[in-house]
Amino acid sequence: MGSGNGWQPTVVICYHKFGDASLELGMLAEAGVRVVQVTALDTPEGIAATREADALMVTVQRVPADLLAGMERCRIVCRVGTGLDAIDIPAATAHGVWVTNVPDYAIDEVSTHALALALAQIRNLRGHLAAARGGDWSYQPHPPVRRLTGQTLGVLGFGRIGKAMGRKARGVGFRVVAHDPYLADEEIANHGAEPVGFERLLGESDVLSLHVPLTPETRHVVDAAALALMRPTAYLVNTARGEVVDVDALLAAVRAGRIAGAAVDVLPTEPPREDDPLLAEPRILVTPHVAWASEESAVDVRRQGVAEVLRVLRGEPPRAPANEVSVPRPAPARRGA
Repeated sequence: MGSGNGWQPTVVICYHKFGDASLELGMLAEAGVRVVQVTALDTPEGIAATREADALMVTVQRVPADLLAGMERCRIVCRVGTGLDAIDIPAATAHGVWVTNVPDYAIDEVSTHALALALAQIRNLRGHLAAARGGDWSYQPHPPVRRLTGQTLGVLGFGRIGKAMGRKARGVGFRVVAHDPYLADEEIANHGAEPVGFERLLGESDVLSLHVPLTPETRHVVDAAALALMRPTAYLVNTARGEVVDVDALLAAVRAGRIAGAAVDVLPTEPPREDDPLLAEPRILVTPHVAWASEESAVDVRRQGVAEVLRVLRGEPPRAPANEVSVPRPAPARRGA
């Protein structure tokens, strides 16, 4: 991508401990792009690197307004994943910087993981594994297990992953209801779910599965008041973002028997403290933010992230923009390598 005018774009990659960037390095080098890797964006080294960046690739690192203000060359911040809550999108837009993500790389993985968590709770796999290991072969499950067919799965957020979750859940016998204030009832119905309001979703769900992004509107959307509307036999499944649930209220509701339990792949603070009470509560299953993971998705997200960066550096619009940039930054006339 380096040109005769002497300009060679620089891409800064900041993945911290979330995997190596060998695939990205190969793809970017082939395109003639200079790459700088840093382990953090809030250190002198990281800040200095971003000031020379034409593009920034991140996983979960915060990209705040003050960092963006100093990135005078940057044309795109690519979130190599889905969640965008750590990036100040309004600030990026004000500076003419595209913000993109890879929204469709792990639809199958996350929906499968969410369904697996739901089934694990309904069938009490944790309790049965403990019983078998402890020599309890009474052939009687405790607590009693209900038949799956005919139970109601409620989906909050009926986007790509929510639709996939609903489709898979119907295949194993669930009735599916869904709530998404940004979708018309007809679209929800066309994908096999019954559209319902938020309170009805809470009241009818035997399993409530969350598939919403973290925004000011969805932060703690499942709080004590919402949990109070759920059935005492219901389970909550969260593979979205930790902060869409008030985890203190969730723990209190489970301990008080106001809901039967929960299964979460995401927490407000990751990794959690070793003494986090959610980890010790037997009626709450916790997996370590791995719903996205498969060998295939780990490659797809990185390839698509690089492709998005190269697309913007060539002067093309991104495939998956999270903002509208009316006047994108042009490539400089000349810049040293």
